Amino acid sequence: MSYLEYAVKSTPSGFRKFLYMNWPLTLLLISVASAGFLMLYSVAGGSWTPWAEPQLERFGLGLIVMFIIALVPIWFWRNMSVVAYLGSIVLLIFVELFGTVGMGAQRWIDLGFMRLQPSEVMKVALVMVLAAYYDWLPSHKTSRPLWVLIPVVLILIPTFFVLKQPDLGTSILLLAAGGGLMFLAGVHWAYFAAVIAAVVGLIAAVFKSRGTDWQLLKDYQFKRIDTFLDPSTEPLGAGYHITQSKIALGSGGWNGRGFMQGTQSRLNFLPEKHTDFIFTTLAEEFGFVGGITLLTLYGLILIFCLVTALSTKDRFSSLVTLGIALNFFLFFAVNMSMVMGLAPVVGVPLPMVSYGGSAMLVLMAAFGIVQSAHIHRPR
Repeated sequence: MSYLEYAVKSTPSGFRKFLYMNWPLTLLLISVASAGFLMLYSVAGGSWTPWAEPQLERFGLGLIVMFIIALVPIWFWRNMSVVAYLGSIVLLIFVELFGTVGMGAQRWIDLGFMRLQPSEVMKVALVMVLAAYYDWLPSHKTSRPLWVLIPVVLILIPTFFVLKQPDLGTSILLLAAGGGLMFLAGVHWAYFAAVIAAVVGLIAAVFKSRGTDWQLLKDYQFKRIDTFLDPSTEPLGAGYHITQSKIALGSGGWNGRGFMQGTQSRLNFLPEKHTDFIFTTLAEEFGFVGGITLLTLYGLILIFCLVTALSTKDRFSSLVTLGIALNFFLFFAVNMSMVMGLAPVVGVPLPMVSYGGSAMLVLMAAFGIVQSAHIHRPR
């Protein structure tokens, strides 16, 4: 009996699928999203508009999407992986030609009722196609150069289009998630060691070239690096965002100033308080306790994804679940590092909490695939 025949025969039917859903994971997602609604209500000065209400509606739609995707057998999503990847490439090309410009970047497609960001769709489509590729590829070929080159190309093509928008943050996430999934699939560590060595060498060459005839970066780009390393050099210029973010984080203390009592956000010192820097608003109002609580919820989501990945019997379900979990981890790890000054500000939102339609819907669709893998695993 082929795997497809076995998968079809072992697929649960009817109301059983709802019973088999990973309900603790669903409740955790609702809890994190609820924290987001609370913070969006706060940064709007105690109003459901303009951010909290639309976010609540999108999350409700996202839950419906997650349930629908979850009820579809996981083998169907495996077969749709290449279609999802190619469709995302087409959307990225469409953005390049006809996309909506906002804040100096061309990243969105205006659908009327919302703006779709194809790079968000690509994050999930890339994980799906790589998981399907390694599910198809015999294990003994995983580390052979030709078979390593193919996924590298699959990763670099969307990264190129996203960099042109420009969107450095999402480009880094695509590279990191794609490379991480290759590692999880069993690609030999020597490839990754070579890449890391090359990156370290490039960084060293960049700093060594400063002030020479062969300087690799422009002066203003070196200035950005200086500001990242020491924001106090330009507290009212390029270092303003991170300086205000650190003030908000520090002023929260252990227990925070209280709900809707954060001065940095209420007095508009904090930039992008409803998107990229919403974690600092939470930390200012609820302190260390609030920040660590959100981090714990994120950690529990990762644990439930890991349990699902370990309990599945087929390679695609395991890899796609691990890939989505890795993407989710990179999302909040990069955002939190960014607002604490541990990483450059690259415009990565906090998952399920920051205001945004595309990111919310795509993330819920991704967790629908995780739920599908959980529901349809052999029992």
